[in-house]
Amino acid sequence: MATTSSDGESATADREILISREIDAPRELVFEAFTQVRHLSRWWGPEGFTTTTRSFEFRVGGAWDFVMHGPDGTDYQEWITWREIVPPQRIALLHGESPTDPDAFESFLTFESTGERTRIAMRTVFPTRELRDQAVEKYHAVEGGEQTLSHLAAYVAGLRHGTES
Repeated sequence: MATTSSDGESATADREILISREIDAPRELVFEAFTQVRHLSRWWGPEGFTTTTRSFEFRVGGAWDFVMHGPDGTDYQEWITWREIVPPQRIALLHGESPTDPDAFESFLTFESTGERTRIAMRTVFPTRELRDQAVEKYHAVEGGEQTLSHLAAYVAGLRHGTES
């Protein structure tokens, strides 16, 4: 968790991106869609991207090794290590290009039940402000994160209405 300075601001605020969305589905279903590879590979990523999973082990210390295929044909090697899993409330992960990526960033996801809906919040903390700025400016991380959560919402809606399997 982030520490807070005496003025009340997070000590990591200049290295963070926070994206949240309310999804019209129960928390357990949203959590399942985020944690089972049969679902995750179908909605993960921003507009125009697809995902190919090489390996997936959802447990603390386990990893998701995958490739994101960009709309321009560029492949992005990706690696996520699961650091904390508290079903269906919270996930912490380390995300980089490989298990030894020095520029890997941490993400903390919370799933809050609001009746039959779920508020998902994704807080990403980069090692440096420069890496955060690069992610925002060069890779459009804010828009990409919002699009990814939009894909999750649409996918879960399909599950609820029987149009996804």
